[in-house]
Amino acid sequence: MKLLHSFQTHWKRNRGLSATLLLGGLSCTLIGVTQLPEVTSGNAAVIAQQRDRISQRTPASSQIERNDFFITSDPGIQIAVREVRSGNATQVPILLIHGGGTGGTASFDLNVPGYSLAADFAQAGHPVYVMNLRGWENSTRPDVMNQPSENNPPAVTSEEAVRDIGAVVDAIRQRQQGEPVALVGWATGGHWAGMYTSQNNGKVSHLVMLNSLYGVNAPWELRSSFEDPNNPDTFDASGGAYRLNDAEGLIAQWNRTIPVEDKSQWRDPRVVEAYQQAALASDPTSETRNPPSMRIPAAYRLESYNLSKGQKYWEAADITVPTLVLRGELDFWSRPEDLQALEAELTNTPTVETVTIPDGTHYLFNDRPERGRDRFIQGVLSFVGR
Repeated sequence: MKLLHSFQTHWKRNRGLSATLLLGGLSCTLIGVTQLPEVTSGNAAVIAQQRDRISQRTPASSQIERNDFFITSDPGIQIAVREVRSGNATQVPILLIHGGGTGGTASFDLNVPGYSLAADFAQAGHPVYVMNLRGWENSTRPDVMNQPSENNPPAVTSEEAVRDIGAVVDAIRQRQQGEPVALVGWATGGHWAGMYTSQNNGKVSHLVMLNSLYGVNAPWELRSSFEDPNNPDTFDASGGAYRLNDAEGLIAQWNRTIPVEDKSQWRDPRVVEAYQQAALASDPTSETRNPPSMRIPAAYRLESYNLSKGQKYWEAADITVPTLVLRGELDFWSRPEDLQALEAELTNTPTVETVTIPDGTHYLFNDRPERGRDRFIQGVLSFVGR
């Protein structure tokens, strides 16, 4: 297949392996670097049919069932989990892991037709689980989050996140007769998923990281905003245990990233409203502040700052499961150097693939299908289905 440099999407498979990816209704064999098909008048109908098949659903659809429950992590820590499945749940279970902004259901299970990532994966036959780390949504909030933020250091470290993920993975495997679980982590969730996998390969079937930092020293556009203005090259810890984010703050970077004035060209306005509402509703104290705002544990900011400067919290070489690393071309969080470093250091996995999705933002799975959502969904389903 001819490589179209202007399209800027690259699939890479290490160690001479080859695979076949069904993407947009078209098959292409992947050996080395290949180019994904562009939507043209000749294949638009096929891609539209594939998009409709994956995205079609209604919030009240009888085909999708949801079940909310809690899992005990550390003593006194209850982790909220949502199971989303259809009647044909015969494929590998998938655990969706949110990042350092909104929690799991606000990120992955929006009540907007065609925009629940969890439902899309469930309709493809996967039992899907959406978790919330401690401090997010209905999971236990650490005591420090009920105190003035500046009184305590940043809350919810990667080590705590890994323990929460481990408790949920163990619970899923009990429900799935011991079957390994595919982890799909977004942003800091990808970092947490990679750290967990590096210590628990036997419990993971596939690792998928989207828009995630890895420990490599490279330019990062957010670094200056995370630094202490009075101490260059030092993280600003004055914010304390958590930060507050209101409705406009939740979408500020999203707005800045979309390169057109009319943001509806990239995303459905209903998705923005549902995202903001679900995020703010997830914090029972949000209405006590003006404007309403949600509390977000802050340790991920400190650790992301460290990751951007090359500090590693885990080694990619310790991962031995098939790994897919994706990045939106317009993402403000991850960097091309993160993909390059992971591809170079994932030396013990049977399969490594790296993907850059054209025009994809940090929030691409909640953008319109043609703006990266479909390519992400189709790519993940193809990868975890092997």
